[in-house]
Amino acid sequence: MPSLATGPRVSLRPFTASDADEFTAAARASTALHHPWLFPPRTPEEYARYAARFTEEPGRAGFLVRETTGSGTDTAAGRTDDGGRITGFITVNNIVGGAFRSGALGYGAFAHAAGRGLMREALGLVLAYAFGPALDLHRLEANVQPGNTASIALVRGAGFRLEGYSPDFLFIDGAWRDHERWAITSDMLPAR
Repeated sequence: MPSLATGPRVSLRPFTASDADEFTAAARASTALHHPWLFPPRTPEEYARYAARFTEEPGRAGFLVRETTGSGTDTAAGRTDDGGRITGFITVNNIVGGAFRSGALGYGAFAHAAGRGLMREALGLVLAYAFGPALDLHRLEANVQPGNTASIALVRGAGFRLEGYSPDFLFIDGAWRDHERWAITSDMLPAR
């Protein structure tokens, strides 16, 4: 599968069925990192349903983040012929066109890639893709639980601004969770 965008250390490509085993293994290995914020699919069946959202449903775009290694086909190390291991994922949901031209951002890093700056690079690629001709959005919003400092640092570092606070916003891990609303618009991106 060709990449949708490539940076110095990561590339973006769509979710595919062939990524199920690698993705779910990484999700299972990252349970401690993700809890209580995020619950990505951990079985091939869950992955199939999740990935189908981004290939079959309008109003959604999903990106697997892969480390670019140029290392070839070392599948024993979790690499495929288009680069390195899956390091995380970024999704744009609830895409609305017209006068709104907006979407809701979701993302997660896997434990083996956390803290290495790979998701920051990937988010920059997604912003260029989303605000470019592919999605032609004007605004992206990320809703983040206040205690998720790593997630807040990611969006803040990408130039998102804090716009508000939503009590009881999403039902996660058995309870309604408060979220901070972070957003970025196309005119906030630095000139290239």
